[in-house]
Amino acid sequence: MSGPEGPAEPAPAEPAPAEREPAGPDARLPRVGVVVLTQGTREQDLARGIRSLLDQRGVVLDIVCVGNGWDPTGLPAGVKTLHLPENLGIPAGRNRGVRLVEGEYVFFLDDDASLAHPGFLRTAIGLIEADPGIGLVQPRVVDPSGTTAPRRWVPRIRKGDAAHSSNVFSVWEGAVLLPRAVFDATGGWADPFFYAHEGIELAWRVWDQGKRTWYAGELEANHPAIEPTRHSYYYRLNARNRVWLARRNLPAALVPLYVGSWTGVQILRWARRPQALRAWFGGWLEGWRSDPGERRPISWRTVWRMTAAGRPPVI
Repeated sequence: MSGPEGPAEPAPAEPAPAEREPAGPDARLPRVGVVVLTQGTREQDLARGIRSLLDQRGVVLDIVCVGNGWDPTGLPAGVKTLHLPENLGIPAGRNRGVRLVEGEYVFFLDDDASLAHPGFLRTAIGLIEADPGIGLVQPRVVDPSGTTAPRRWVPRIRKGDAAHSSNVFSVWEGAVLLPRAVFDATGGWADPFFYAHEGIELAWRVWDQGKRTWYAGELEANHPAIEPTRHSYYYRLNARNRVWLARRNLPAALVPLYVGSWTGVQILRWARRPQALRAWFGGWLEGWRSDPGERRPISWRTVWRMTAAGRPPVI
């Protein structure tokens, strides 16, 4: 019935579900954009990795599976997909995926990696919340079959106990977490690299934001212990990207020092493997002759901070 002042005003329309602010307990949980990268050649591993994400507790996830030269199919409900018609390489594939996810944190997981515990992401975020000086977290990596983990998975010169946490200056890229603001400020992964050493560049650029790259020995991710030399392009891209890394990121005076130190390391390492050295030096020459993309040198202040923390960017 109408009142003396005319018909009652209609009730305001309910907002569409997509327009509502998150309600309930999830509104207070950290939100993480997750990029899973795959070429579609490891179906069981991919399913295991995605399941380990969906099992995470204490976070809200926005997941995209990027098919690098593969159209992702058969994935669980709620996992977005991105089909890249050709394989753009590991760094570029991750960068394409991160554009499609939201959250105050971003997490990258390779298709042959998985998370060992449902509290993994919440614990990793807790490390950053407790120490905002941390700009990137890499976990300890364990082969779930019990095979001894390669020493290279501990990104320190003095490896020591793999369960010991510390500052680091490179990362194993298969499972890393960053605040989204830090990732964006770094410029993202090094698109031109295709494969190898993109984790060093990202770590350096995190340090250049006034943050630290942190190896968390108490966190565990799983990954099979497979040698990187299985890739036919390993030696060439390893050398090319070492040179590109220096040319893109170091003050000019440090470029020859960094490249020179690594050239000496490789000669000593592979002195009895002339085939490997020939392939490596082919990539080394390519690194000087080709365009590495955007040059964005770290500051001398960052060089000093890294040196004071244990590793100047010349070794």
